[in-house]
Amino acid sequence: MPELPEVETIRRGLQRLEGTTLADVDVRERRLRRRIDVAALQALCGRRIARLGRRAKYLLFEAERGGGMIVHLGMSGRLFLVAPGSPPQPHEHVSWWFERDGESVELRFQDPRRFGLVAARRHGSVSDHPLFAGLGPEPFDAAFSPGYAYRATRGSRRPVKNALMDARFVAGVGNIYASEALWRAAINPKTRAGRISRRRWQRLLEAVVEVLQDAIAEGGTTLNDFRSATGDPGYFQIALRAYDREGASCARCGGTIRRIVQVGRSTYYCPGCQV
Repeated sequence: MPELPEVETIRRGLQRLEGTTLADVDVRERRLRRRIDVAALQALCGRRIARLGRRAKYLLFEAERGGGMIVHLGMSGRLFLVAPGSPPQPHEHVSWWFERDGESVELRFQDPRRFGLVAARRHGSVSDHPLFAGLGPEPFDAAFSPGYAYRATRGSRRPVKNALMDARFVAGVGNIYASEALWRAAINPKTRAGRISRRRWQRLLEAVVEVLQDAIAEGGTTLNDFRSATGDPGYFQIALRAYDREGASCARCGGTIRRIVQVGRSTYYCPGCQV
C-alpha cells in the first residue's frame, strides 16, 4: 500500500497540473472502494486547479472557488500522466484531461484491486469532509509534539507501533515507516504506548519526521509495484534498516532482525537494541 512518502512523491509529480483547467473526465469503472459519482466529477469540468494538496494518504485536487477532487490509491492504485492518445492499459478506471494554453495532458487512475477512491468535493473546507473526520495531526505539523503524544497515550496499553499506525493519533504513518522510525529511536515496537516517557516520545517523533523526510527525498519505497506520476520507482528501500529484513544483521548492534505480526501487519525490529 502506498504510504505518506509515496503519496507525497506523486503529489509533487503532479504539481504541473496546478493552473490547468479540467477539460474532461472519463469513468470506465465506478465500482471502487466507494462507488464513483460520475455526475459530480463531470460537474468539475471547466474548473481551474488551484492547488495539489495532501491530507494523510489522500491526494487533494483543489479547484478555484472551492471544491475539487479527492483520490486515495488504496492497496494497488496508481496515478500517472500520459500523452493524450496513449493506448489504454488494463485496470485503468478513470481518465482526466487537463488543458493550459491549448496544450493537453491526460491523467489516469489504475487500480487492479479496486480498493482506491475517487470522489468529488463540491464545497466546504477539507477538514469538514467526512473522509477526514477524526484524523489526527500530520507528522510534520507542530501539533504532533512530544507533549501531545505523551498526553494522548496516558494509560494506553496498546503497543506503540499500533499507536503510530492509528490515523486518529497521527495521520499517514504507515507500516514501513513506523517500523523504521522505531528502529531509529531504538524503541521496541511491543512497548506499551502509555509507558513511554515524554523524553522518549521526543526521540521517536524526531525519528518519524526524519524517516518520512528521507523517504520523500528518495521518491518513496518501491518493494513491489509503486511508481511515481512519471513512472519512476522509489529508492528508499535501499536505506531500510528494519522493515522486510527478517534474519539480517542489525546495522546498529549486529543483532538479528525479527519479524512479528501486530494488528495483522508485519513488524520488523531488533530485540538486541530496541528496548
